[in-house]
Amino acid sequence: MKIFQTIYKIKLSQSNLLKFAFTLTLLTFSLSQNAMSQEKKQMVRLAKIKVDPLQLDKYNSALKEQMTTAIRLEEGVLTYYAVSDKKNPSHITILEIYADTAAYQAHITTAHFLKYKETVKDMVKSLELVDVDLIAAAKKPD
Repeated sequence: MKIFQTIYKIKLSQSNLLKFAFTLTLLTFSLSQNAMSQEKKQMVRLAKIKVDPLQLDKYNSALKEQMTTAIRLEEGVLTYYAVSDKKNPSHITILEIYADTAAYQAHITTAHFLKYKETVKDMVKSLELVDVDLIAAAKKPD
């Protein structure tokens, strides 16, 4: 609303107003295209993991340490959500979002990820990695 009040106050000519509106439209379109292309190059993956139930607490601890360290240290690691099946808590699904494939490739070579893999190697009974496309997201503002 302030933009329109300012336009009215400075009494832009119709020609200048059209130029302003056109420029604003192009800028808006450009920014939205940039945001859409950024989302499209993100790497989104589900990791479906079955853990030895007798080692679940140790596994969860190692997972939490790896996730928090990755988020803290790696710019390209954008999101982690880990959930367990209510009926079978040793069945874990992790939603991972990386800035792009290069960020993921860098992530899996970090010391904290390699430590996690070594720590949990005898705890994980199966691992399925599923690359997915993010088709929608909704989130309340912080």
